[in-house]
Amino acid sequence: MLIQATIGCPHNRCAFCAMYKDKPFRIRPVSEIQEDIRSAKEYYGDDVDTMFFPDGNTIIMRTEQLEEIFSYACEIFPRLERITLYGSARFMNMKTPDELARLKKAGLTRIHSGMESGDDVTLTLIDKGADATALIEAGRKVHSAGIELSEYIMIGVGGRERTREHAAESARVLNAIEPDFIRLRTFMPMQGTALYTKWRQGDFGLLRPHEALTETARLIEGLETPSMLYSDHPSNYAYVNGHIPEDKQAMLAVIAKLITLPETSFRPPETGSL
Repeated sequence: MLIQATIGCPHNRCAFCAMYKDKPFRIRPVSEIQEDIRSAKEYYGDDVDTMFFPDGNTIIMRTEQLEEIFSYACEIFPRLERITLYGSARFMNMKTPDELARLKKAGLTRIHSGMESGDDVTLTLIDKGADATALIEAGRKVHSAGIELSEYIMIGVGGRERTREHAAESARVLNAIEPDFIRLRTFMPMQGTALYTKWRQGDFGLLRPHEALTETARLIEGLETPSMLYSDHPSNYAYVNGHIPEDKQAMLAVIAKLITLPETSFRPPETGSL
């Protein structure tokens, strides 16, 4: 179940993202959020076991506000097993370890975080608002609080110019964080974004399908952290899922086979089924 807690994104500067450009950021009043939860109860009854609180970086809400809505959701839906929200490193690091522990106690079970890359040059290019050190700090704090962490990596977001560094540094940072889940997305240029402009001007090398598959393989090769990896998004060229490190070789074998196919077998790099 989706219950809107924030509107837009407080960062809203990522060079690849057009999702929130027309949404001034604001935090909805707790009373309105609770009203939505009550309305959902009237419609669905008790049959709700997972709840997600969008929009971007809901973790920025005051800890007291989040505690209130999480506790209320658990009260209204007694079968609720999982509460999830978005949080990037910049905003997760605004929470102290004690605050994260309080959120865990109130019912927060998982945070989805778009680190996108572990390469500092790429992180600056995409204006992510955090460097690799901040990513590791945030991830370890969440991990220590007992909250599940799902980290997102964007294949190709460093372009041809940083493909090796992007893969290697992303693997290094993920190994340091040890997230529960690693989810892969492949960069596709979106109109109205800074990275789209760079690509159209010839200042960014968009990866071809074989190049994106090679970068994916390099990332997986560098991973040692005990995490579940998912590459099941329609933007990706390889549908590979498995546990790291046990399933690494099987995933790499699938990618190696895909690279033998002609590039015309794949979607064009600038378009997809999103």
